[in-house]
Amino acid sequence: MDRGTVGSAQSGRLLVEVREEGTSAVVTPAGELDHHTADLLREPIEACLDRGFTRLVVDCSRLEFCDSTGLNVLLGARLKAEAAGGGVHLAGMLAVVSRVFEITGADAVFTVHDTLEAALAGKPGDEGSGSGTQGAGRDD
Repeated sequence: MDRGTVGSAQSGRLLVEVREEGTSAVVTPAGELDHHTADLLREPIEACLDRGFTRLVVDCSRLEFCDSTGLNVLLGARLKAEAAGGGVHLAGMLAVVSRVFEITGADAVFTVHDTLEAALAGKPGDEGSGSGTQGAGRDD
């Protein structure tokens, strides 16, 4: 069921959409990811893993803010996906979110892509497989 909507969760400050894209689950958080909204991302990610998706692509292009709680949700998802033989790919991070990953060193443990399309295609030339974020200076 390519490009089919699997589900969504919403709060006043965060909307999370999930869809299947081939063998990947694409999770798109939009808004602010923080202590108050972290469960809105954690729950659909865990549901994807429970359904057998081991390759998660998080489209960060609409994520306006991420604090340490949100970062921990993504780190936890990475550990679970890798334990199942997969991984978490981050795509399209805005500069303000990318900076959190740089400051904490988390950019070294994620595969980061400039665009969602590149993450879905798994283009090696666009990956930052543990070597830092690509497109960190983007703010569009």
